[in-house]
Amino acid sequence: LEFPSYGYRRVTAALAREDMIVNHKKVYRIMKSENILCKIRRSFRKTTNSNHNFVKYPNLIKRIIPLGINEIWHADITYIRLRASFAYLAALIDGLSRKVVGYALGRTLCAELTVQALLDALSNRNISGELTHHSDQGIQYCSQEYINILQKNNIKISMSERANPYDNAKMESFFRTLKVEEVYMFEYDNFEEALEGLTNFIEKVYNSKRLHSSLGYMPPEEFEYKFNNKKSTRQLVLT
Repeated sequence: LEFPSYGYRRVTAALAREDMIVNHKKVYRIMKSENILCKIRRSFRKTTNSNHNFVKYPNLIKRIIPLGINEIWHADITYIRLRASFAYLAALIDGLSRKVVGYALGRTLCAELTVQALLDALSNRNISGELTHHSDQGIQYCSQEYINILQKNNIKISMSERANPYDNAKMESFFRTLKVEEVYMFEYDNFEEALEGLTNFIEKVYNSKRLHSSLGYMPPEEFEYKFNNKKSTRQLVLT
């Protein structure tokens, strides 16, 4: 009931965290018999405009696997359907923990939307180490204001090749989760209702409660907490 879009494997992992050991095949049979296997709706609306004269940057993260937090940030934009119009969500996630580190919701696809999301991320995170920012070649991410903020904070700039989104697959995965587990579950009447629902999902569900298979079925905040504690213990032993 709390996570109606969980698949049977994630439900199995959630039960195990509550010391209830059950085979995933049995969970599948029960969910199927009760007709509660989640069904995915798919739709598409283009949000990337790479036909512009701004400078485009090379892909710096090909075959790169982050080993720490705040090594790579992935950034992208998606649309949010309202009853009579659209809103647009710009977000950044950490490449290791998958945590949403910054986001902003806007009524248009203006460059200011991505700037607000970036500033939100910078206010939330301590980026004392080397950080690479990866996005597509959209005009919002190539705008001079956005690039200036990255350069001012000594952040490396990386962009996917045109029509090749695979290096930003982590953002695609996050947006898919957001749509399936939040947006498609509700019909937002207006911008304010969407902002409230998305804020609640990102901060109180996705970052802090939702189990991620890529993190060993932990929420991003729990993963970061354990990762940082393990790192601190290792440094203490070395000293």
